[in-house]
Order: sequence, then structure tokens, then C-alpha cells
Amino acid sequence: MKSLLRHTASLSRHARGTLPRPTVTRPIIPSATSSGRRLQSNTSTVTGTPPPPPNHSSPSVNASEISHFDALASTWWDPHGSSRILHLMNPLRHDFIQSCHASKPDSPPPPPGRRLRYLDVGCGGGIFAESAARLATTESVTAIDPSAEILTVARRHAARDPALAEGNRLTYLDATVETLAAAPGSFDVVTLFEVVEHVDNPAAFLERCGRFVRPGGWLVLSTIARTWTSWFTTNLVAEDILGMVPKGTHDWKKYINEDELRGYFAKQPGWSNPRIMGVVYVPGLGWKEVGGSEKIGNYFFGIRKDVE
Repeated sequence: MKSLLRHTASLSRHARGTLPRPTVTRPIIPSATSSGRRLQSNTSTVTGTPPPPPNHSSPSVNASEISHFDALASTWWDPHGSSRILHLMNPLRHDFIQSCHASKPDSPPPPPGRRLRYLDVGCGGGIFAESAARLATTESVTAIDPSAEILTVARRHAARDPALAEGNRLTYLDATVETLAAAPGSFDVVTLFEVVEHVDNPAAFLERCGRFVRPGGWLVLSTIARTWTSWFTTNLVAEDILGMVPKGTHDWKKYINEDELRGYFAKQPGWSNPRIMGVVYVPGLGWKEVGGSEKIGNYFFGIRKDVE
């Protein structure tokens, strides 16, 4: 795996001299209390004027992003279709959540007699939501998405398994984190898989998602580092050359580095024990955990809400 990682980085360095450069500047996660001011990492610089806020009241919703994923709805559950990469990544999502819980065994468990409650934000067609709902350790999964078209696909697929309807084990809602009617601290695990790089205001989005995590619970996400390697692999190779991912799925300037996430949560009171796991897609083998790869490409990030 280490040799694969070095080879990928080498290809990326070679590409710098032979391929068009991504010229955009990263809109680093703004502080939740800064009224739009951008929070920069130690290695970042600010150039130009920050773009104006979106014309809607929801930082988690971007109309063009919804339109893009609406077009993919019909093939969401095709393991060889446009969402193939997500199907292959799903087992690692569960592995990472388990590792988060194992890293803090002294976290208070749910009340006696209750299993885990999940909130899956930006659930799409339900790849993770369905698999989480089937776990013996799960009490319920609330899965939300702003795309009614994708939710239709998700509900239709879930209806094939009557067990998922028992006791509200899996509930799909046409909602965002701004409109969700749930009390703060309602969930043991809040997941944002391949979501944060598609929102306009990641800081406000993360702050709202964090409200739903109970003390001792976890906020878990996966995203992509903003590096030359990630541009080369996700935008140029995966989208433009190989067509493994539909064109327009990724916007490199919205990628977020793991040190930026660490820095953001370090400034937010009530969060601790950040966890990182870098992963690499290996053709023919699927996704594999590779230490250090979080610095250049895909990675998982988890953080625990402190017990008051």
C-alpha cells in the first residue's frame, strides 16, 4: 500500500508540469461565529474577496448539487453504476464508526435497553442508511436528504425488505439539518458521508449537524483533502479520463483538508478525541486503509461530543 501511495503521489507531481493547473483558491471553513469571515489553516493564504453568501437560507443546500444528484437517482442502487464507488466504500464506513467507539470505551452508553440511534445526513439513495438499520446494535436510522427524487428511490429500495419498516427502524425524511424536527442531542451517531464537500457553508453546516449529537456520541464524516493528488485522481482521472465518477460530481475548491477540520473543531467548545483514517481506492481491490493518505486524498474524520 505504501508503494501505491508513493506511486500515486509521483503521478500527481508529474501531472503538474503537463496538465492544466487547478487555479481556484480553497474557501477554507469559516468560523461559525465569524459572520462569513474565512478561517485559514497555517499553510493557507487569502486571495481576493470571499464570495457572497448563497441566495438561500440553508447552508446545506445547493440547487446545482441537488440537480446533479437527481440525475443519478435511477442508478443509485446499481453496484456497477454511477454510485459504484460508494457501494465499495460502505464497509469502511462501518469499520470507522466501530473504531471511533472502540477508541473511547469509557463513553457513556445509550440508556439501558436502548441501542444506537443514527442520523444520516445527505443519505442519498440509502446505501449506508439501509446497512446501518440492519445492524443488531441499531435502534433506528433517520436518513435525510433534500432531494425528493433520490428519496423516492431510497424508499422504493427499502420497501423490498419488510424488516426495515418494523418499529420505525429506518425512516427517510425530505429534510435538511435546518428543517429537521428533532431535539438537540437526539442521536448517538450523526453521519455525513461524502456530503460536506458539496455544501456552500461547511462551518454552519457542521455546527448544525453537531447539535444533534448526544453527549458522548460521535459526528462522523468522509470527504477529500484539497491537494494536487486529489485533483489528479478525482477530477482528472476518475471523472474526465476513466469516467468512474460522473462529470461534475466533484468541485476541487470545496475539498477540505483534515487539518482544517481539526482546527475548526479545536475552536468549537465541547468536542474532543478526533479520529482520522485515510483510504485509497485500489482498482480491482476496492477501498483500502492507508496510513498517511488522509493528507492527499479521501479520508474519514470522527469527533466525539464531550460529556457535560
